[in-house]
Amino acid sequence: MIRRAASDIRAAVDELSRLDSATGDGDHGSAMLRSMDAAEKALAEAGESASPKDVLFQAGWAVMSAAGGATGPLLGSLLMGLSEGFGDNPRLDAAGTAAAFEAALASVRKQTKAQPGDKTMMDALVPAVTAIREAADAGAGIPAALKQAAEAAAKGAEATVTMQARFGRAKNLGERSIGSVDAGARSMALLLAGFAAALGGK
Repeated sequence: MIRRAASDIRAAVDELSRLDSATGDGDHGSAMLRSMDAAEKALAEAGESASPKDVLFQAGWAVMSAAGGATGPLLGSLLMGLSEGFGDNPRLDAAGTAAAFEAALASVRKQTKAQPGDKTMMDALVPAVTAIREAADAGAGIPAALKQAAEAAAKGAEATVTMQARFGRAKNLGERSIGSVDAGARSMALLLAGFAAALGGK
């Protein structure tokens, strides 16, 4: 899942930087590239025998150390929250996966006070986590739940076009921040789409 997400984000680096240039300093693409490079390096160093919990923790720590800015702490917290949510379980069902993503969201919320509607990555992440839980509660398997999460994240990211930014450098633009997709929301949507595609065979 992480490798597929990393591949998709690498292909979208220019797009992410262009989106960030509309409201920020244009470095979000490079920050996400450093993040995914660090996560993949952590996967390789962990080895095949490492548990999901350990792999995700090491990947999250590596991202925090590599990315800098807001991206490192937020994305690193997401991965470390997933690690905490996995616990010592060698396998997860859909309900356990939903719980892991809920733990990831809780971890991210320790790093930011942003809420849906503030034109940030939370506009993609929060609906995605809600979708995973709803799908799991309805009896869906993990691939279907992640597909629904990816779709919710994509819709959430697109909705940021009409929003005024309330966090980061973009908030200084006021109403001028309206009219473009938030780069952080877009990268979160790409991450979740990569997760879903890795399990869905696309």
